[in-house]
Order: sequence, then C-alpha cells, then structure tokens
Amino acid sequence: MSADPLPPPAASPGPALPTCIALALVSLLCFVAGFGTGAEFVRFLSFGAIFKNISGESGETSLSWGEAVEDSQVLRSLGIDVALLFLFVLQHSIMAWSAVKGGITRVFGVLQRSVYILCTALSLQVMIRSWQPCPHGPYLWNVSSDYWNALLPLLCALLHTISWLLIFSVLLIFDYAELMGIKQVYYHCFGMGDPLSHKSPRVARLYAHLRHPIYLELLLILWAVPSMPPDRLLLSSFLTLYLSLVHRLDVQDYTYLRSQLQKKFVLFSREETTNERWGLWKKD
Repeated sequence: MSADPLPPPAASPGPALPTCIALALVSLLCFVAGFGTGAEFVRFLSFGAIFKNISGESGETSLSWGEAVEDSQVLRSLGIDVALLFLFVLQHSIMAWSAVKGGITRVFGVLQRSVYILCTALSLQVMIRSWQPCPHGPYLWNVSSDYWNALLPLLCALLHTISWLLIFSVLLIFDYAELMGIKQVYYHCFGMGDPLSHKSPRVARLYAHLRHPIYLELLLILWAVPSMPPDRLLLSSFLTLYLSLVHRLDVQDYTYLRSQLQKKFVLFSREETTNERWGLWKKD
C-alpha cells in the first residue's frame, strides 16, 4: 500500500505586527527619499540644462579653452565635480557587488534594497547640491542665433520629456515597487519570501543584468542640450563611459525581451478582437 503524498509546505509565518509596521515605515521613508531625489535628478539633468544651462547661465563664452586650462577657478570646479561623480559611481557600484550586498543583507535583512535606495539618494543629493558650475568656462557648443535660440530649447525639451516618460514606463513595467524595496518588505511580512524567488529563471537572469534598462534614453538626455559648458561636458562624458561599462544585456536577454513583447502584442490583439465581437453582439 503506497503512502499518501506529503502536503505542500505551508508558507512561513511572517514577523510580528510591530516589526512589520517598523519595517514598512523604514521602507516607506527610503522610498520617499529615493523618489524625491529622482525628481531632483530630473531637474538637475534637464531643466537647468535646457532653460538656463547646467552652469546656471547662458551668456557668451568669456574664456577660451586654452585660458580655461590655465584658470585655477575652472580647474578647481572641475576637480570637485570629478570627485562628486566618483563618489556617486563608487557608492552605486560597490553596493551592487554580491559580497557587499550579502553583508548588507546580513545586517539589515529584508531592508537591503531600501538601504541601497537610501544610500543612492544620499550620494545623488551630495552630487546635486555640491555641483560646481563653470559659468565663465568655454562652451563645446552654444546656440547663439535668434532663430535656434528659441527653437532648439523647445526641441530639446520635447526629447527630454519623451525620454523621461520612456524611462518611467520601463521602471513601472519592471516592477517599480520591487526596485524601490517596498515589495520585499511586503512579501517578508506575509511570509512569502523573496519576490525574485517567485520569478522564472529567465526573468531573474534579466534582472541581474538589467542595471540600466534605459541606456539610450539617458544618453539622449545627457547630450541633447542647447549648450555644452565644461561641467555639463564632464557630466555627460563621465556618465556615458560609466553606462557603457556596466550595460550588460546580451543576446539571451534581448531574445527574452522580444518574446515578451510579442506576447504582449498577441494579448492586446486578442483583447481588441474580443471587444469588437462584443460590440457587434450588442448592436445585434
């Protein structure tokens, strides 16, 4: 006589209610800090660069490139900006390493992602608020004619708006709550484990490579500006190099993304056909 099959293991009980409330509050605070810093980063990259340049002025160039290289004020400003960029990149990259991530998880547990978001927000805040413009430095390009001085900023504003909308759409598609650390706390409190463990291996692999799914949009935002002062040139060049080095999507990832996109199109076409049949049935 065969033994009865064992029942599936029950979900592990979550932590106590006070612990869940504390975790939720910390996660929510980190989310607010990350969201607010993201909004400031949009202003830093786009609004200042388009409407008054990232250096705060849109006047004529007062220094040549040769004079700028010998100007101590320009070199000091660019040196501080380089240090700020390295600070952001080091924090963003070191905390993404497996060993460091494991150590943070052992200390903070399920709040590991929230701590990462908070530290990233703090490093971005330091960079944004301590950024040193070069108002008298030379421009790589600068729109000076009356016609393009009015039209080009409008075109750049349109490109930036479309790019940011695409970026936000991608973030929503790839589970914004999980990227910001809120979903991890929710799953933990209900004893459901890590949200990534519920995803297929192909999705988990894609998440591991998808550090910058918005590569092209960010490049467009960095370079599509009416004028390019030295500090903006430094910012765009540095972040372009960094994004190029950490952009890790490969053929398998692109194949998976294309298959998922085709499934979405098939699903939408079926829904459209169903709606058309429902409309004809109502008319009949």
